[in-house]
Amino acid sequence: MMDARTGAPGASGLSERDRELVEAARAAIKERYRNDWQEVGAALRSRSGHIVTGVNLDAYLGRMAVCAEGVALGKLVTDLGEIGIETIVAVRHPRPHEADQSVRIVSPCGSCRELICDYDPEARVIVMGEHGPEAVPIRELLPNKYSRGTGL
Repeated sequence: MMDARTGAPGASGLSERDRELVEAARAAIKERYRNDWQEVGAALRSRSGHIVTGVNLDAYLGRMAVCAEGVALGKLVTDLGEIGIETIVAVRHPRPHEADQSVRIVSPCGSCRELICDYDPEARVIVMGEHGPEAVPIRELLPNKYSRGTGL
């Protein structure tokens, strides 16, 4: 379980399935953490119930980096041939010099929000809310989403 205030282990308003996903993301980054290279882990549950994890891929040229959510989604498409995302979460591993060494839930960046919504506009995303971790619809995190459709 997670602490509702910090997203660290303790009490939580998340469902058991959501907590399982957070723990999968934590396990992925704890196993693959490399200071200044891999510090974010993600886990998603597909519409068919599979859990897929990924970690971010940093690069010397910053714009070449790939977020953990994108890596997990790429594995979902490549390894399982699926595109539907029921729920997704990202967590950040602290750097060695940080006083608090808790692996905490982080919100997806703007690019990841677009990517998640492109692949499943009904996806849920676990984020830290005002009262602790919560699962919210991706559309709530991405108002006025870009569309290829015709505009005014």
